[in-house]
Formats: sequence, C-alpha cells, structure tokens
Amino acid sequence: MNDETPARSEESVYRTTREPRLRLLVPLVVAFAMVMESLDQTIITTSIPQMAESLGENPLRLNVAITSYLLSLAVFIPVSGWIADRYGARSVFASAVAVFTLGSALCGAANSLSVLVIMRILQGVGGALMTPIGRLVLLKSFPKSELVAAMSYVAIPALLGPAVGPMVGGFLTTYVSWRWIFYVNVPVGLLGIVLALRYFENFRAESTSRFDFFGFILCGVGLAAVEIALEFTGRNLISAYAEGAIWVVAALSLAAFGFYARRVANPAVDLKIFRIKTFRLGVLAGSICRIGLSSTAFLIPLLLQIPFGFSAFHSGLVTSVLAVGAITMRLVSPPLLRKLGFRAILLGNGTITSLMMLGIALITFGVPIALILCGLFALGFFRALQFTCMNTLGYSDLAGHDISPGSSLSSVAQQLSMSFGVTISATLLALITVPKPLPTAADFRVVLVIMAVFPLISALWFARLSPEDGAHVAGYRPRKSGG
Repeated sequence: MNDETPARSEESVYRTTREPRLRLLVPLVVAFAMVMESLDQTIITTSIPQMAESLGENPLRLNVAITSYLLSLAVFIPVSGWIADRYGARSVFASAVAVFTLGSALCGAANSLSVLVIMRILQGVGGALMTPIGRLVLLKSFPKSELVAAMSYVAIPALLGPAVGPMVGGFLTTYVSWRWIFYVNVPVGLLGIVLALRYFENFRAESTSRFDFFGFILCGVGLAAVEIALEFTGRNLISAYAEGAIWVVAALSLAAFGFYARRVANPAVDLKIFRIKTFRLGVLAGSICRIGLSSTAFLIPLLLQIPFGFSAFHSGLVTSVLAVGAITMRLVSPPLLRKLGFRAILLGNGTITSLMMLGIALITFGVPIALILCGLFALGFFRALQFTCMNTLGYSDLAGHDISPGSSLSSVAQQLSMSFGVTISATLLALITVPKPLPTAADFRVVLVIMAVFPLISALWFARLSPEDGAHVAGYRPRKSGG
C-alpha cells in the first residue's frame, strides 16, 4: 500500500489524470497543429506548375518556396524551448499557431514569388515553434506511464501530412485553385488557437537563463547552410565553387558551434543532453533511420506518376493508404511495447521497414493495384511503429530541466532528417536520371534500394540498447536471466 502511494501522488499532479477527457483532447490539438505543419512540407509539390504559371515564373524557380520554409523551420526550432520556458507553453503554442495561420493566408494571397517566399518564411517561424512546443506540452501533460499512448497520436501527423499532402494539393489545384492549399489552414488554425487556450496548461520554467544569441546565430547559419548545400548538390544550379563554399560554411559553423556549446553554461542547443543514452540513440540513430524512411513519401508518388502514368490526384489517393497503415499502428503500439520493449522492436521493425522499401522498389508496370495497396499499407504501418518507438525512446529518460532543451533538439533532428531524406533521394534521382529527360522505373528502384540501407545502418546503433532501456515508459518487464 505504501509502495503505491508515491505513484498515485505523482500521477495526481497531471491535469490529464484528473480530467480524463484531456487524455484525448490535448494530443488531438497538438496533432492537428502538426498536421498543418507536415502538410505544408508536401502539399505544395503537386501545385508547382500551376503556381508558376499564375505568378509568371519558371517552375524550377518555385523550388525556393519549398526550401525557404524548410530553412525557416531548421533555423528557428532551437529557440522554441527557451521561449516556452520564458513565456509559457500555452501562450507560445497559441501564438505560433496564429503566426502559421497568418502566414498561410498571406501565402494564398501572394501575387509574386518574392512575396510568397517571405510569407513561407513566416509560416516556417510559426511551424518551428508550434511543433516542438506541442511535443513539450505532451511531455508535461502526461505521466510517463501514459506517454506511449499519447505519443502514438502525435506520430500519425508526421506520416499523414506526407501521405495526404500530394492528394490534397492535387485535388485543390485541379478543381479549385492552388491558393486554397494555403487557405485551408486558416479555419483549422483558428480552431487550434481556441482549443489550446481552453485546454492547455501554461507550463513555464521557474527561472530562465539568458538567451544564447551568439550560439543561435552559429547554429542557425550551420543548419541553413547544410539544407542549402544539399538542395544544390549535383543539380548544376550554381557553380561547383559555390557549392563547395556553402559546404565549407556549413562545416565551419557547426564545428564552431559544437566547440562553443561545450564551453558555455546555457547554449542555444544544449549538446550535453546527448549524455543520456536513450536520448542519444533515439535522436541520432533515429535520424539515420528517418532519413531512409522519409524518402518514401517523396519517391512513391513520383514513381506512380512519372514511369507508371498515374495522375497526381490518382497517385495521391493510392499513397494515402500509407496513412491508413499509420492509423492502424496506433492501436497496437502500446501492447507491442509492453510485450517486447524498445530494443526488440527497433531492431526487428527497422529491418522489416527496410525490406518493405525493397519490396516497393520491385513494383513494375502492370502489378495489380490491390497488391500495391497492400504493400503501401504494410509500409505505413511498420514505418509509423518505428517513428513512434524512436520518438518515445528519446523522451523516456528526460526529466526536469532536460525536457525543454531535449524536446527542442529532438524536433530539430526530426525536421532535418526528414528534409535530408527528401533532398538526398531527390539528388540521387537527378544524378541517376542524367542525361534522360525523366527518370525511369529502374532509376527509382536504384534510389529506393540505396535509401533502404539507412534503417539497416540505424539498427547497428539500436543494438547498443539494453532490454531495460526505456522499460519504465514502455511498461515492459525484461526477463531476468536464470540462476
């Protein structure tokens, strides 16, 4: 009886324990915000030709509308934890949704490429604060015993956006106007603001350190340079000397920040948190795995459209099955973790996702659509399970002052690894396609095989986990060796 009292007392601190309806409402509000943010990374791709025609630009120049958003995310995510600690998670989350919603409305009204790019940067600022602070709200709203269930809701938007984005973008552009791919965020954003102000607690640190402006600049320049360098590498858009210079800036900036961050008390991104084993493996090994898995959301719609001749809307309908698999995963991830633990799932499921990608690579013209749908459903299921486990493992041992910087750093890694996955796969596809005007099914096959190696590489890192790592969060009880 005495053993149960502390646990009950600890859980009673959480408002979600006292008000059961919040166990669903809080994750759903965060999930809707993340749906908007993840949609805007992919929804624009199917609309580029129509946007270019409307704005009087070459379609290739519209690429900057995508990279400007990703750059803004990468640069401003590191600030999110400090701002939330200083001004309160509820206040900052609602403000971030407002900025994102305003940016969306202004993107829809843009009458030139330069205006569109500026508004996309504004959107990125809102998204950079919205997503990690949403995760922070979850971490502080639930006891660790309920964290897996809450995180499984939030894992879905990360896959739902890439899966549904091309379909929604293609539909709106074809039947309404490309401007509605941005306007659609407005009512969702307004609802999110109201619900967040109503149901979120305004978590705030008792005291905050002085903001590390110098470290923020170093880190921001480094991350931005990496994203720009990946975007230009191998595409002959700028000279080889310019490409090399950007890589040098990226390397020097990040190396300087790594040296600097170890010598100041409160850096903009606290690298000391990597001393926590589960966080280090969840973030670093998870990033390697996510690079490979995230490429599928980019490659599969193009594979269906270019060599196989599907329309943009038709390919979007087919790839939406990935999201159905992800939603199904939510029902089984908590019991699976309780039975197997993080180590077994991340090792075994990482191998399965790699094999699933190889299976997608074997699709040829004339394969029955039912078989393609089954393969995509399975890939969506196992990919979502891997994402949920990697994310939850990274948070499993964070406590106290580590929660805010950990949430921020984890979000940076997730965002960058997802964008790297798309950029690397796009660059490989472009290099393999030369000198052909369009990639063939064989070209896609080669890239999918290469990207499938990333989850296998991450398994070498996950093998360092012990069965006990994260067991208190998973509810897993490792078998003790006999004796």
